[in-house]
Amino acid sequence: MDQVQELAARLVIPGLPAWSGLAALLVLALFALAWLCMPFAVFGLKSRMEMLEAQLEDLQAEIRALAMRLAEMPRPSPGVSNDYFEIDPPRREPPPEVAATPPVPPPAKRPEPRLDWPTAARR
Repeated sequence: MDQVQELAARLVIPGLPAWSGLAALLVLALFALAWLCMPFAVFGLKSRMEMLEAQLEDLQAEIRALAMRLAEMPRPSPGVSNDYFEIDPPRREPPPEVAATPPVPPPAKRPEPRLDWPTAARR
């Protein structure tokens, strides 16, 4: 009992009655309890789990159908082999000879323009 009174004394909110801290603690405890006891449907887990369950049932039905079809298929006789044989790759012919073109001559050398300074400037 002393521990509860000590806790209540610690939780007193200044400016409010002495029992306000204990009331706030009680509200928080109820909120935490409700949070723990909340059904999974509130979080949306129930609908997701139902969707996964439906997908699982569809997959199981497909597997059953494939197993039944596989059981109905005729089995090969012991003399027949399922091995394959290798086919020779097609022969490739060499590409046709390409006519050699003469090399392109280098561009002609052009004389560079000369500057013709006036003779008066040289003196």
